[in-house]
Amino acid sequence: MAKKIIEVNGLVKEYKQLRAVDGLSFDVYEKEIIGLLGPNGSGKSTTINSILSLLKYSEGSIKIFGKEMKPDAYDIKREIGVIFQEVAVFEELTVYDNIDYFCGLYISNKKQRRQYVEDAIQLVGIGDYKKFYPKQLSGGLLRRLNIACGIAHKPKLIFFDEPTVAVDPQSRNNILEGIKKLRDDGATILYTTHYMEEVEQICDRIIIIDKGKIIASGTSDSLKKLAKVGEKITVEIYKLTDNIIEEIKGLKHVINVAYDSNIMVVSYDGGKNNIADMIDFLRNNEISYNKIYSERPTLNDVFLELTGKELRD
Repeated sequence: MAKKIIEVNGLVKEYKQLRAVDGLSFDVYEKEIIGLLGPNGSGKSTTINSILSLLKYSEGSIKIFGKEMKPDAYDIKREIGVIFQEVAVFEELTVYDNIDYFCGLYISNKKQRRQYVEDAIQLVGIGDYKKFYPKQLSGGLLRRLNIACGIAHKPKLIFFDEPTVAVDPQSRNNILEGIKKLRDDGATILYTTHYMEEVEQICDRIIIIDKGKIIASGTSDSLKKLAKVGEKITVEIYKLTDNIIEEIKGLKHVINVAYDSNIMVVSYDGGKNNIADMIDFLRNNEISYNKIYSERPTLNDVFLELTGKELRD
């Protein structure tokens, strides 16, 4: 059985009259990437800061590597890497010296540290920028440097908080591939993001929290099965009348019809030939359209149903 790396039991954090985290319990296992999702104000940041002992919580217990996590648990903290959303590097140091400095906080052996720094540079793909200063880097390269500084000491547990915000596609792909390699090399990762497609791409398991409670958890596929919507058909149609929309709402398996800016989205709760039936309906009513396509439920559909909000709200 996989080893438990994080054990959170009955976690409660209260701020006067506000219960930001309300009895949260979950485990994170060795060598898995866990996506922690929730709308703004759901309790994600409070949960992470409690796990890291940056916040004093009201009730519950937290163990990391089987030991109780405390503010002075430096033996545990040496094995943790944290990459916060805000970039935190030294402007007066080069790329190489920044990584070397942060790695040196944990690794005193110079030969070992030199190898670790080179490994981190290779992982994030900034080998051509070793002698550059942070102000000379693009936003994407700066984020890659930030990640290298946080993981250079080869931590066993890594927290990533929105690591791909406002980066170019190349840097995003590089960062995501690097995170998967860290997992494959033995690290356990807790990942928060507002990009649902990233969660589907890299996370082994997903935990959705809202109002301080876990409202769903599981793999991407298992969570999608929670969606009431079984299929969505999108059609580009000009000047669709209210009467036709009402007729479509009455078709078999249709649970919702949305029409905006010449795009109609029809949601179904089941059925096998919905797109063929829709094409027949449009043809029989002499309605022309530009394109039509079908989609199965997405994680965003599930998130919206469970929380009533978009992840990026």
